[in-house]
Amino acid sequence: MRLYQPFAVIIASALGTHAFTARSSTAWTARKASRTPLYSTTEATTENTKTKKLGLLTFDLDDTLYPVAPVISEANEAFAKAMQNYGFEGIRPGDIEDTGRQMREEIAVENPQKAAALSHTEIRMMAIRRQMETVIFLRSLENIAEDEATSVSSLSPIIVNNAKVWAAKEVSTTVVQAVYNAWEMERHHAGERHVYPEMIEMLEKIKEKYPNVIIGAVTDGKANPMLMTFTCAPFFDFCMSWEDDMGGREKFFKELDETGSVAQLKWIYEAALEKYSGFASARGSFKNKDESGSDVWIHVGDDLAYDVGGSAECGAKTILMELADKYGQTARHRFTTDEQPSWSVTMNNEIVKRKMMNENAEQHVDKRVHFISGLPEAISEILVEM
Repeated sequence: MRLYQPFAVIIASALGTHAFTARSSTAWTARKASRTPLYSTTEATTENTKTKKLGLLTFDLDDTLYPVAPVISEANEAFAKAMQNYGFEGIRPGDIEDTGRQMREEIAVENPQKAAALSHTEIRMMAIRRQMETVIFLRSLENIAEDEATSVSSLSPIIVNNAKVWAAKEVSTTVVQAVYNAWEMERHHAGERHVYPEMIEMLEKIKEKYPNVIIGAVTDGKANPMLMTFTCAPFFDFCMSWEDDMGGREKFFKELDETGSVAQLKWIYEAALEKYSGFASARGSFKNKDESGSDVWIHVGDDLAYDVGGSAECGAKTILMELADKYGQTARHRFTTDEQPSWSVTMNNEIVKRKMMNENAEQHVDKRVHFISGLPEAISEILVEM
């Protein structure tokens, strides 16, 4: 079932959404000047307004539901432990990110588009394999040198190259997958441990106020709130990942490489809307066009380009999670400082393009939330029909 315009939905993700027209939301009445606002808006306030119905609410995950930095750090620790369990000693937690970044840059020399389009899973799987190959390669050189009673540095180039080829063949795909699985499992566990304390309370309030709302997640990685059993899972109906459609992902990065800041992010949000339509149909919602006219879609996320720009391009109302420092967001600061967080594998040329996309997306921010407790009120303001 297709959704008809005008339509508004809440979708939170690292990307964008499918467009639906909605009336301008009213502004949040300013709090006392001595207090920091929970959220901000650039629109005017209106009294005695009519409220639309909330149909879909979607969320970005990293730095929206939880701080991404400690989550990735703890997942990396699980990677190092798994490597050790399989006999690959001397591996540090940060090696998976350092190696992934290095390999991406190597690929970019020959094929920038391919390097940019690599998914987080592909990069980490490649990094794990490279780390295993390196350990096996160095061990084989040491064994050969010991057998020949010489130093590793004295081995001939032919021996060294043969050892490198042999090491690549010795890596087990099954073991690579097992190590990656340990990383991903810990990512979900760490996500649960680090969910922003107020977030569950806010989700409960939203579900209580809008019992028929369909809540989804849109992400560019492999995080999945449906697997966060003890925290987020009860509130979410579905999760869409960039990695669910690698063809669309590759097309986006190809456009980004060729056109700079005008690449389209519609594909992932259109897929999320298709998922939403299925749930709405199953629940008996939107029986005709007239009934769908008052329903709203809102997208919530921390990324200007992907969450705000992408979703607004599809007609969503947007809430930018520009949280206070106490929440420990790091992803959005990649574009305002020269230093990148340790977990980031984003290349420098991508940063430049993303900054341009961020500037273009500023005009599409409907609400800014600085404290998670302000999220329900920001949603309510968007639902007000002028």
